[in-house]
Amino acid sequence: MAIQWYPGHMHKAKKAIADRLKNIDAVIEVLDARMPASSENPLLGQLSADKPKLKILNKQDLADPERTAQWLAEFQARPHTNAIALDASDTRAAQKLTTACRALAPHRSGIDKPLRVLICGVPNVGKSTLINGMTGRKSAKTGNEPGITKAEQRLLLADDFWLYDTPGMLWPKIIVEQSGYNLAAGGAVGRNALDEETVALELLDYLRRHYLPLLQERYGADKNESSHWRDDQWLEWIAKKRGALLSGGRTNHQKAAENTLTDFRDGHIGRITLETPRQWEQWLKTARQNEAAQKAERERRKAERKGKAV
Repeated sequence: MAIQWYPGHMHKAKKAIADRLKNIDAVIEVLDARMPASSENPLLGQLSADKPKLKILNKQDLADPERTAQWLAEFQARPHTNAIALDASDTRAAQKLTTACRALAPHRSGIDKPLRVLICGVPNVGKSTLINGMTGRKSAKTGNEPGITKAEQRLLLADDFWLYDTPGMLWPKIIVEQSGYNLAAGGAVGRNALDEETVALELLDYLRRHYLPLLQERYGADKNESSHWRDDQWLEWIAKKRGALLSGGRTNHQKAAENTLTDFRDGHIGRITLETPRQWEQWLKTARQNEAAQKAERERRKAERKGKAV
């Protein structure tokens, strides 16, 4: 199942960001540290190709520390790009962000040449919470549902530092299937665009292969017995452990799926990152190969139809 979510307000956000970028000195992209590549917007990369960038791996307190280090190195190896890891409890977030941004555009300083920075990210990545922590007030609306911020805001962080906050934006087509599932698991996709049970099963499949001890501890499963469970067996177990039952003693898989996703999003299962740089590279390579194959097949069918018409 391919997950896609691109409501109308995101198309408007794209146009607004493209227009704002003409007068911007640097771009901050807030990523989810648990899925850095999946939450990195390729559309933003295209729109801001010539701008210095700061990647913020937000929610680092929920992510695997070793994998966070790998991703920071990955982003910092890119030209004109820096990366830092933060979380909402970081009391020095504003100072760290300001220092990193000024280093990206050292020619902009003073009231006559204020630093103008655009901050953006996919929905529900924690951008608004981060901004509120930096400004010390509720400048941006927050919530557990994606798409809270609907319009651009301009915030003054210092006398010569303007921060432009933009609505959370995905992109028209998510070609990496795993990326769609990761974004859905993290809460970046509207509920009307996903099936919680399918997303939970994909999440459990990844966790049982890469974070089995955390899964076993969270849900009190016997280590020997559960070491070979499939994703559907894990969902069945979680349903029984959490009392998600229907009449007749049947398990409520929908309720168990919702419970699993909430546990992941709140960090109750443990510090987890759903992708490594190497995994992402392979996923993207496979996705591009599939896209090329599908395009070739469409062209073949088009030529075939044209030949029959003649």
